[in-house]
Amino acid sequence: MSATQFNSRANSRVDETLARLLPLVERGLNRGLPSSLTQGLIEFLVFGIKQAWACLFGGLLLAGMIVTHLYYPDAMPLARYDFLVAYAVSIQILFLITKLERPSEALVILIFHLVGTVMEVFKTDVGSWVYPEENVLRIGGVPLFSGFMYAAVGSYFARCARVFEFRWTNYPRLWMTLILAFGIYVNFFSHHFTIDIRYGLFALTALIFWRCRVYYRVWRWQHQMPLLLGFFLVAVFIWLAENIATFTQIWLYPNQETGWHMVSLQKLGSWYLLMIISWVLVTLVHRPKGVRDH
Repeated sequence: MSATQFNSRANSRVDETLARLLPLVERGLNRGLPSSLTQGLIEFLVFGIKQAWACLFGGLLLAGMIVTHLYYPDAMPLARYDFLVAYAVSIQILFLITKLERPSEALVILIFHLVGTVMEVFKTDVGSWVYPEENVLRIGGVPLFSGFMYAAVGSYFARCARVFEFRWTNYPRLWMTLILAFGIYVNFFSHHFTIDIRYGLFALTALIFWRCRVYYRVWRWQHQMPLLLGFFLVAVFIWLAENIATFTQIWLYPNQETGWHMVSLQKLGSWYLLMIISWVLVTLVHRPKGVRDH
């Protein structure tokens, strides 16, 4: 079997729904377009739908930030941040009840929530950013809601791995990725007191994942991409989401406290490295499979 072919098809709800609806869409498009163009459009449409499905937790979280920024009654008994905690917990419970998320995935996401919260407590203490609103459910200067933003990244990766049926070539050893993730996490703290080794971590990431390619099924066809490129594209979208979040004043960087500005492009590097931690945690549940694994 070639590297771009594997026979597994995810029996997910989104696939089942698409299997019912897409033939109708395709027949409609075929009336006015060449079949080859129709197939390409269908593939692109399904890619967008599956990405939106994978982003469901993060998308709902971001929607909650936007809505509560535009309108949150002063008479509400809960502070905005505390309401968002309850909102995020409700989403997670709903995902588990409806089996949109597996308990094993929720456990990894919880771990990432805790990992993220610890880093948030430290970063706000040293003044890297600030949560400007008052609330009750918080640790130091960090509302408990913040951990769910990290959990959203883990949720996205876990859902992507299933929905797109990820397969790999030249995926590195698990122990190598765990050491890399640990080094990245430690550097987020240690660079405040000693030298910042992030460029060395970028180099190590490139060395470990340089030959790794991810294979994924959209609808009709299987596609492939260098994993390093995939990490970068996801980091860009997280950076865009971060701009929306800071615009809604969920948190603010020092240069945004007197007026909102776009988040520095330098933060792309931070998100790139943080994403590595998230992905490595997800692989503890979704062990990377080769293209010949069934």
